[in-house]
Amino acid sequence: MTKQSVWKNYRFPIVLIFSICLGSVIGVVMGEKATVLTPLGDIFLNLMFTAVVPLVFVTISGAVGSMTNMKRLGKILGYMLLVFFVTGLIAAVIIIICVKLFPPAQGVQIALDNTRMQETVSLPQQIVKALTVSDFSELLSRRNMLPLIVFSVMFGFCTGSLGENNLVARAMNALSEVMMKLVDLIMLYAPVGLCAYFASLVGQFGPQLIGAYGRAMILYYPLCVVYFFVAFFGYAYFSGGMRAVRAFFKNILSPAITSLATQSSIASLPTNFEASNKIGVSKDISGIILPIGATMHMDGSVLAAVLKISFLYGIFGKEFAGIETYVVSVLIAILSGVVLSGVPGGGLVGEMLIVSLMGFPPRAFPLIATIGFLVDPPATCLNVCGDTVASMMVTRIIDGKDWMDKKQS
Repeated sequence: MTKQSVWKNYRFPIVLIFSICLGSVIGVVMGEKATVLTPLGDIFLNLMFTAVVPLVFVTISGAVGSMTNMKRLGKILGYMLLVFFVTGLIAAVIIIICVKLFPPAQGVQIALDNTRMQETVSLPQQIVKALTVSDFSELLSRRNMLPLIVFSVMFGFCTGSLGENNLVARAMNALSEVMMKLVDLIMLYAPVGLCAYFASLVGQFGPQLIGAYGRAMILYYPLCVVYFFVAFFGYAYFSGGMRAVRAFFKNILSPAITSLATQSSIASLPTNFEASNKIGVSKDISGIILPIGATMHMDGSVLAAVLKISFLYGIFGKEFAGIETYVVSVLIAILSGVVLSGVPGGGLVGEMLIVSLMGFPPRAFPLIATIGFLVDPPATCLNVCGDTVASMMVTRIIDGKDWMDKKQS
């Protein structure tokens, strides 16, 4: 590759990395005074969040509505759930092994206070709230992404039942292209927004990265890096050999950087759609898997959930051991990943589930809430990038091992 082609392919990610580094330096220099830049970062987040609800609706509805083969839709959803579960299980087993070898709470002394967590919602009610809303207007909110996705799939299915190439399906596909153009326009502001966002985060919360939680972070951060390069390499190789591996790592920088900066799977959806399209994933597959994966497929959150559970075991003087403990931890980790909202702070729901279902006292909540904030950026990055490689794996299963050749031809 020539220098010109390298710059052409990577100039935007390079600009984003530079803006994040600049923001971090500003945060270190200015300290808490850097929070004055918060509005500039919030503008970028608000623009992305505003665009993501209509983008998810028209993308899923258009992808499902354009399918004349409902059998293919069923295969996509079935294999998607299989891939989500298998990759989540692999992540859970890896983190259990790591916390056994390197206990995150060993030697940690934290003064527990009497802070009480909010009253938790029962599991059946949580499932109802995760899948449905009581009013149509509530669908038009990023806080209700799973209900929006369920509605979009149903709407797309009904659209597809009207017949091939009907007007509504074509309109949805056209709107999807318009929304992607809008996202391209918003991303022009990304360097400014991400620089300000990181300056504010580093200036306000940087000192919390050391101290009592240092040991847990020393375990989690390197593990995320290893998982990114090793596990995703394996998943990408399964999906299409070294060619797929090269395509994945070439195009994943923008979604990875956006997720690190925004700490949001939902806000990273637009860049993830673009990356999957460049890799060659079929639009009907990426249009279904990426939005659903943004709220249901969270390898990074599974890693974080088991870390939090083992941390609490150490804090309260319990041994994190036994098959039953491991199985329950894995189930809770996957469950907490499913109910996450995909937006910053959404992990609080999963943390409440951990405290209540594992039988810890309410004062344990602020402990893992703090860990949740510290691990959120790399966890979100793994969540987002995992959605991309999951769409590649599903494409490999459905369209065959030569799917990249078919796409190019």
